[in-house]
Amino acid sequence: KLHSDLDKGVGTVKYTLSGDGAGTVFTIDETTGDIHAIRSLDREEKPFYTLRAQAVDVDTKKPLEPESEFIIKVQDINDNEPKFLDGPYVASVPEMSPVGAYVLQVKATDADDPTYGNSARVVYSILQGQPYFSIDPKTGVIRTALPNMDREVKEQYQVLIQAKDMGGQLGGLAGTTTVNITLTDVNDNPPRFPKSIFHLKVPESSHVGSAIGRIRAVDPDFGKNAEIEYNIVPGDGGNLFDITTDENTQEGVIKLKKPLDFETKKAYTFKVEASNLHLDHRFHSVGPFKDTATVKINVLDMDEPPVFSKPMYTMEVYEDTPVGTIIGAVTAQDLDAGSSSVRYFIDWKNDVDSYFTIDATEGTIATNELLDRESTAQYNFSIIASKVSNPLLTSKVNVIINILDVNEFPPEISVPYETSVCENAKPGQVIQTISAADKDLSPAGQRFSFRLSPEASNKPNFTVHDYRNNTAGIETRRNGYSRRQQELYFLPVVIEDSSYPVQSSTNTMTIRVCRCDSDGTILSCNVEAIFLPVGLSTGALIAILLCVVILLVIVVLYVALRRQKKKDTLMTSKEDIRDNVIHYDDEGGGEEDTQAFDIGALRNPKVIEDNKIRRDIKPDTLRFTRQRPPVEDNTDIRDFINQRLQENDVDPTAPPYDSLATYAYEGNGSVAESLSSIDSLTTEADQDYDYLSDWGPRFKILADMFGEEESYNPDKVT
Repeated sequence: KLHSDLDKGVGTVKYTLSGDGAGTVFTIDETTGDIHAIRSLDREEKPFYTLRAQAVDVDTKKPLEPESEFIIKVQDINDNEPKFLDGPYVASVPEMSPVGAYVLQVKATDADDPTYGNSARVVYSILQGQPYFSIDPKTGVIRTALPNMDREVKEQYQVLIQAKDMGGQLGGLAGTTTVNITLTDVNDNPPRFPKSIFHLKVPESSHVGSAIGRIRAVDPDFGKNAEIEYNIVPGDGGNLFDITTDENTQEGVIKLKKPLDFETKKAYTFKVEASNLHLDHRFHSVGPFKDTATVKINVLDMDEPPVFSKPMYTMEVYEDTPVGTIIGAVTAQDLDAGSSSVRYFIDWKNDVDSYFTIDATEGTIATNELLDRESTAQYNFSIIASKVSNPLLTSKVNVIINILDVNEFPPEISVPYETSVCENAKPGQVIQTISAADKDLSPAGQRFSFRLSPEASNKPNFTVHDYRNNTAGIETRRNGYSRRQQELYFLPVVIEDSSYPVQSSTNTMTIRVCRCDSDGTILSCNVEAIFLPVGLSTGALIAILLCVVILLVIVVLYVALRRQKKKDTLMTSKEDIRDNVIHYDDEGGGEEDTQAFDIGALRNPKVIEDNKIRRDIKPDTLRFTRQRPPVEDNTDIRDFINQRLQENDVDPTAPPYDSLATYAYEGNGSVAESLSSIDSLTTEADQDYDYLSDWGPRFKILADMFGEEESYNPDKVT
């Protein structure tokens, strides 16, 4: 309740409320100032509220007093029971633990106010699980309550725990949880055989290493505490058997170490001991953690296959032994009481086995074909023996036959030797060491001998020195050899072996003469090197040869050019009426030189059809042959010149052949001036060449020529 001293009770004061929960949780009477809760309060949800109150004048709305703050605290009541937030619980404790052994601690939580009353004061108790376990009322620690709890008797326990507030008093609230407790195993039990004697029946045909029976000792423990190790106690028959532990079933597996024979011994007795592998020292006082049982084994008689007298047979025979020769025998017996007869045969696997045969009754082995040691030195096959009374019972044995060598091949030089001798070799010098090989299987101590063949013994070139250790040396017998006289020597060497009968062969060795330095190092063995001059290397000789070849080429080119020059010499004719422009290499000639051009080509136009190269000039390059149209058979020089002019005008490859020649007695420096038509006046009027007769004897031929042309053709050519 709120009240202001200024409130006279006449309704002039108004009370207001603000703050935490105002209007939602709490409300105030504006006239009286009474505060009321308008809904239920939960301390666990909100333990207190902070509010502010003020008195206000009803008329002026102004505060009559400063605003005051106050706290409303929610008082706790016991409305929450204890709860196990981590339950249910799972725990374990070793079996045979003493009283008070720690198992687990549980904890309950009460949401009530622990500072107010006993609402949050919790007490623990066991509702189910006594008398095996106990719990501390205050701490909630669970411990064992009975000694020597045995896992093999009971392994799982379920304990019901209660937590009650109000200190456990009447009217308090309570909560419960479950604790599942498991007793873990310890090795507190030794293994025990369920019976003292085990009887086993084993066939005598059982294979070595096979399992012939199982026995088992019982251990109520679990896991590694129940692992058992079995051992055979030394005694009767213990060395024929062995025992191991099956890890999955913990059984003792008895295995056979040696073959059994009913005819030799029919029963065996021995003891087996079972013990734990992992012992717990706390339980040694209980007694030894092992047990012993007796095992009796009865051997059963079985119909067994024949048994060979040896595990393997080895025989020897000479090669080329006649077919049908007996080389050995195998023997097998039936050891059973009935003692049946035995039959033998070869286990055919390939064609090699057909080289031998076996007598089915006696077991003797004989050759069936001729044997060759060089082809096959050893044969390996199997013989099978079966009982007549039961052919399905068979046994097998390996037979090895070694083929002995007969000396049938002569020895030969082991490898092809490349032997050489220096030209400057001295007598007695070893130039090659040789050895021999024999295709026959050489027995221990066999030796080869070396010598020259009789036809080579008298030659003074080489000799053979036998070292008597299956090698020999080729030695020189003279001082120096010449490749010019003889490059190759052929030396026949006779090689004999020491077997019987003695075999020998003649092997021809090739010895090449080589050029060597003073130390005996070979410099050259080529045939070409014989003719090389002494003191010149190969490179120098090649250079000399190249120089000679170059000189020969230069001479040939010079001769060819001279011949070409002669062919290109310009020819002329006495009847040539053309101006000849000629270049002379030397002085002289003049108008009497008429050999520069062949005037016959002008006289006879058909010559053009021969496609000859012009001889009045020396062509610089080779021109393609031009196909000229045929020229009519006439002697009109004008038509011929026009025709030639037209051809050269349309031919792009034809150079201009107008040329200028300088004569010693012509031109500006000559009394006769120039005779060339280049400077002559071109006119249609007839020319008078009579003045040529007045020029002297040097122009007589020219005067006669033009005089004849005037009589032959009235047209004048300029």
